[in-house]
Amino acid sequence: MEAASLLSQGIELAIIGMGTVFVFLTVLIFVTGLMSSIVLKFDTGEDLATASSATQSSPVTDQGRLIAIITAAIAEHRK
Repeated sequence: MEAASLLSQGIELAIIGMGTVFVFLTVLIFVTGLMSSIVLKFDTGEDLATASSATQSSPVTDQGRLIAIITAAIAEHRK
């Protein structure tokens, strides 16, 4: 085969591959947006507010207690 023919086939294959990836990613974006809009129709919004308030913790103001907590966590991790 000639070098020009191989180069032509390589460029053609690259264009087909990039086109396929572009089409797939475009479809993925639209499907994700569609799924998001469908999920938002069924979302009440109340569960998120209660979950965020339940996970809030008070900040540790005592540095000695904070150091003890970190030391205990490191010791537990190294077991």
